Amino acid sequence: MTISPRVNAGGPRTILVINPNTNAGLTDRIRGQLSGRNAPDTAIEVTNPEEGPHSIETPADRAIASSQVVALVEARPDRDAYVLACFDDVGVDEARRLVAAPVLSMAQAAIEAAVETGERFTIVTTVDGQVPAIEALLTKYGAGELSSVRACRVGVADAASRTAEAEELLNRQIVKAIRSDGSRTIVLGSGAYSGRADELGARYGVSFVDGLAAAVDRVTGRR
Repeated sequence: MTISPRVNAGGPRTILVINPNTNAGLTDRIRGQLSGRNAPDTAIEVTNPEEGPHSIETPADRAIASSQVVALVEARPDRDAYVLACFDDVGVDEARRLVAAPVLSMAQAAIEAAVETGERFTIVTTVDGQVPAIEALLTKYGAGELSSVRACRVGVADAASRTAEAEELLNRQIVKAIRSDGSRTIVLGSGAYSGRADELGARYGVSFVDGLAAAVDRVTGRR
């Protein structure tokens, strides 16, 4: 489904970005990454639930987080667009039934941006448990035969904190994606890796897709 921004003729538009876990430090980092990314007359609001998982790594975590995402959308039904800062469609379908405004996940935005390159690509994510969900999303968005998924086998919180072990595991999977998969485009498959596309692209000499940036650009009309 192609999502276009809704035009609000009555004043400035507000985009609600939801980090579906309760990691306030990650939310603050997302807020900083998006500072200045808004289009003219558009405000970006970043929030996370007060209750729920600190990181989303299991089906149970996902179920709890989905209900929290829906509650946040229900509490703010007048926003002009909603972006989910998680590499999964957590609560997206339910939220779309609640509001007329666009609801877009960073996963959808990233996958569709990677497909636009016309080349095979690799999604690098955190935990093994996310691989089946990401593979399902690839099928949902028509990219199942164009891609591969690699997990760093690191917790989301550690990946976001960029511990030495997490960085080594990330490096290992990026190198495998380039050498073994032959990918020249790599999708950062976790909110924990958002904001790092330019840095990693310069280091490895291939293109990196940041789903959060892609999603915000979509709903603000920057692309």
